[in-house]
Order: sequence, then structure tokens, then C-alpha cells
Amino acid sequence: MSRIASLSLCRIFAAALCLWLGVASAAPAGAPVVTAQSVARIPHDPAAFTQGLLFADGVFYESTGLYGQSSRRRLDPATGRVLAKVSLPPSLFGEGLAFAGGRLYQLTWREGRVLTADPATLRPLSELPLPTEGWGATVLDGALVVSDGTARLAFYDPKDMTLLGSLAVTDDGAPVDNLNELETVGGMIWANVWHETRIAVVDPATGRVAAWVDCSALARPVTARDPESVLNGIAHDPATGRIWVTGKNWPAIHEIKAPGLPLGTFRSEAGK
Repeated sequence: MSRIASLSLCRIFAAALCLWLGVASAAPAGAPVVTAQSVARIPHDPAAFTQGLLFADGVFYESTGLYGQSSRRRLDPATGRVLAKVSLPPSLFGEGLAFAGGRLYQLTWREGRVLTADPATLRPLSELPLPTEGWGATVLDGALVVSDGTARLAFYDPKDMTLLGSLAVTDDGAPVDNLNELETVGGMIWANVWHETRIAVVDPATGRVAAWVDCSALARPVTARDPESVLNGIAHDPATGRIWVTGKNWPAIHEIKAPGLPLGTFRSEAGK
């Protein structure tokens, strides 16, 4: 008998023994799950392979990916219309986007480069090194927070990309891999997880997932047509508390609410 078959029989025997003894076998609880409610829809370019989304100075900024199609964009938050767009060189794959110190920071996927740009014109200002793959980005307490597709977040000084520290993200003790687009909301780090229809709300003090925001009802109509059109893109307006989500090639940006969501103590989103 194979080792796998032996383990399966052992599990069946253990479950039967628990039932005979009247003992319930409980699965790990993990973080609580709250359901996202779409309260408004804004049109979104379905050709945009969204890799980063943020709200600043009254408009959306967006980073799109794919080689030969990557761009930086500024969007009208009322209509979703593209107000301005700058294309990246075909050799670059655009990824996460953040706003720090009055400039945009756009990650590249495997090119080891962070592109900074003027938010008024979207034109390039400078480049900085990135020692890992670039997936998602946000700003917390003045640090540029970057995901690289693993279960770890890195914190950099946005002036020169000096590494300030890192954080392992876990839920019920297990690592949460494939961390993708990031946003800071009320001092917590919201993280898309690649190919997941829920967003991890991460406590930056511990790395633990405090809650999951389930967006499956929003994602299902799009992913049913194309499994790669995943949930990816979170924006937040700290002045009003509004939160928006979208995905790769989604036809809409959704303003959402998540009733009952446990939030941590507010921490500064300085630099945003």
C-alpha cells in the first residue's frame, strides 16, 4: 500500500473514532471572511491588463502590464475615461504602482527596475533598482512596500530603494503566497492574491491576515470568460474612506463596502 493511501486510511479511521467518541474535528479557523458589496460601478477599459491602481489628487492612476502593451494612465474617477497615457518600452512589463513624495513609482516585473514619473504628465523622471520581481506596491509610514509573488512583503526607502525590512504574511500560521497588487487602507495592507477572488487584509505589525474581503461575486462574471482576468487592483481615498477594486481586463471598477470588516489602529499613509 502506498504512503498516501495509508495516510488516507489513517485520516478516515481518526474521523470515525472522533464521531464514535462524540468529538467534533474542527478545521483551522483562519481569518474571518467578509463579503464585498459593490455600491457603484465605473466603466473601465477592458483592454487594460491592470497591475496597479491608486487614487490621488482626485483621479485614478493605473499601471497596465504585458510586454508591448504596458502603460501608465490617469483616469477620470467619474467616467473611467483615460485622461492621459504614457506607454512603456516594449521590453518592460509594467506592474504595481504607488505614489510617494509627489511622484509615481511603477514596478517592472522581471526587469529589476522601478520607474518614477511625474503624476501631472506621467512622463519618466528617474529609475531605481529593484532586487526582486515586482508585483504590487503601496506606501506605509513613508516606506515603499513591494510584493514579489511570494508570501513576503519588502519595505524600501523610496529615495534610493534601500531595504528597510520585510514581513512574512501568514493566515492561521500558513504562508500566503502569490501576494500581488497592494493598497494601504486605514493602516492595514490590503493585498490581492494572484488567482484568488478575495483580498487579504494584512496587519503590518504582525504579518497576520486579519480578515479576507471576498470579491467572488464581482470577479465571477469576468473570470468565467477568461480565468486570467483575475481580481487585481485596489484604490483607496483616505479623505473619504472610499475603496475601489478592479481586475485584469475588467469592464468596470467597483466601489465597494465591506460591512463588519475588522480594522486595526489607524497608521499614517504618509507619502501617498
